[in-house]
Amino acid sequence: MTIFFDDRPVRIVRTNQLSAAETSRFEHIVDLRLEKLQRTMLTGHVLFLNSTATSAIQVIQMLEKEFPKDLLSITMATREKAEVEDRIKAQYKVIKAAGGVVVKGGKWLFMYRRKMWDLPKGKLDKGENSKVAATREIEEETGVKAIIRDKICTTWHTYTLNNSRILKRTKWYLFDCLDDSHMSPQAEEQIEKLDWYEPADVKPLLIKSYSSIRYVIDSLNKIHNLKES
Repeated sequence: MTIFFDDRPVRIVRTNQLSAAETSRFEHIVDLRLEKLQRTMLTGHVLFLNSTATSAIQVIQMLEKEFPKDLLSITMATREKAEVEDRIKAQYKVIKAAGGVVVKGGKWLFMYRRKMWDLPKGKLDKGENSKVAATREIEEETGVKAIIRDKICTTWHTYTLNNSRILKRTKWYLFDCLDDSHMSPQAEEQIEKLDWYEPADVKPLLIKSYSSIRYVIDSLNKIHNLKES
């Protein structure tokens, strides 16, 4: 599970999922069995070993109170992954959404909205499942008819709405384009531009995008590389 706080990722992983190569990228590695959690630890890329549900909530409370300006990412390694995730979710009202990457002739559909590059997505309607919602949102926001090929990943991010703490879960899917003859940006959603991009040309767009969107594209590239190997 990866949750984005102020566009910075907080990852919850099982301890045995961490490789030696992965741990080498952290500026700070803190064993919470040996050290007491302190706000000064929240700088750069941080790895917390032996995380528990209690320490995870403490970290989140620190992030919610005042986001550390020098923090880049947090990874919390735990033997109690499900318990940690459940405790985090319990702190928020969870809103469910879905979206996708649409492919046509090897190109990916991107949108420009609110001065950022983005992917079509939106909240689930009452009684709607994620796949139906993602298909509907793509057509509403872009005018493109598409069909699901595969699941990409799930992202989580937090925000405040009417003084309520919200945790938004978005399920992402890979789509094949069926018909883009009526492609048009949805003005009500402040979408200014739609276009198809070669995967190799997406990197410059991602500089002016959200961390969660970069995570989706990263996940899609990993799926593609795995199938190619």
